[in-house]
Amino acid sequence: MPRMGSMHDDGAAGAEFDDVVAWAATAPLPDEVARKARRLLLDSLGCVLSGLRHAEVAATAAALARWFPGTMRLPGCDVALAPAGIAALAASAMCWDEANEGLARAHGRPALSVVPVLLAAAPGLPLGRLLRGLILGYELGARAGELWRIRPGMHVDGSWHALGAAAAAAWISGGDAARAARIAACQVPFSLYRPLAFGMTARNSYAAHAALLGILAAAAAEGGADAPRGGFAEARRLALLHETAPARMPAGTWLLLEAYLKPYAGVRHAHYAAAAAIAARRGVARSEDIVAIRLETYAEALRYAANRAPATPIAAQFSLSFGAASGLRFGDLSPDSYLAMEDGELRRLEALVELAEDPALDAASRRGARIVLRLADGGTREAEVGDVPGDPANPLPEPELRAKFLRLAGHLPQAPAMLARVLEGDDGAPLALDA
Repeated sequence: MPRMGSMHDDGAAGAEFDDVVAWAATAPLPDEVARKARRLLLDSLGCVLSGLRHAEVAATAAALARWFPGTMRLPGCDVALAPAGIAALAASAMCWDEANEGLARAHGRPALSVVPVLLAAAPGLPLGRLLRGLILGYELGARAGELWRIRPGMHVDGSWHALGAAAAAAWISGGDAARAARIAACQVPFSLYRPLAFGMTARNSYAAHAALLGILAAAAAEGGADAPRGGFAEARRLALLHETAPARMPAGTWLLLEAYLKPYAGVRHAHYAAAAAIAARRGVARSEDIVAIRLETYAEALRYAANRAPATPIAAQFSLSFGAASGLRFGDLSPDSYLAMEDGELRRLEALVELAEDPALDAASRRGARIVLRLADGGTREAEVGDVPGDPANPLPEPELRAKFLRLAGHLPQAPAMLARVLEGDDGAPLALDA
């Protein structure tokens, strides 16, 4: 009689993460990895602090206080919460402006549920320990994202992220990170794109779910619970109908170095459209002179972000045509772009955009965009981008990273001090977000 849990184990070893935990928790950190972790933490923190300014996030904080009453506060938020409430709130806030990091290999954002867990644990912990927890959670989550290829109609957030959050939470607590990840792997949720299609913000709660699931899995592991190996492979087979053997990057390669940091606020697919539009606009005196717009990009971008005439900020964040129109109208795609959605010229430009697939990009498995503008005088302007600042091959320059943080968090008087602590602070000193 087969032992319980042994069904469908063929190839399951490719979906285990013990080797990643053992390596990422103890391997000497190259300087470039340690530096990238600080940059990633700073960028994520800025996105959290910006998100907390939104009225819906503030109302969520007040609601969380009913379930997670405590004494801890995030900067700029008056609501006191327990650590689990802080993690949930920070996760929702972090993705609110859609300006946070991502990893193309994972088709998602490995830090999205890891950093909020670390912020909840931050009081009293040395910065170096938090950074190692970030690296561990990121490396595990990145590989889980490699394996978890969602089906049409699903959204990536809130799924495999729970494994990275579980590993980080367990490691920070001195527990068994591999065991916590196994427990999370046996209950991986999947989420739907559907709220975004209706311009609704439920998507912003997905990351909070993953952060809380990670904390619960870490607590269960610390309490003595365990789960069999093969859970993540079985989840792929049952939820996603993947029958191929799982295969992911082995331990020893720092996927953190592939992480992109966003110069713009919006889905990454729209960054190429916005960058091309900004470049083309430099040759046009007035946006009012533009009478036709053709945007050519890769197929995945068209599948995921072809929202037209978006009626709400979150719908606009997932709109190629809005990203291009904002680039043409404002020379930027920032959180402020979504506060100007009723601007008549912005709406006129968005309606002009014709979306088309560029088969050459798909054939080369590349991202990018090309925009062609037709002007009232009969002339044309065009621009093409193959990468944007923040891509691994085109890192976001540090002055731009610092400027982005201050743009997102500069409403707080302690923002410059937080920036200095994250990028330049001693590994042995606490992060001290409250000062």
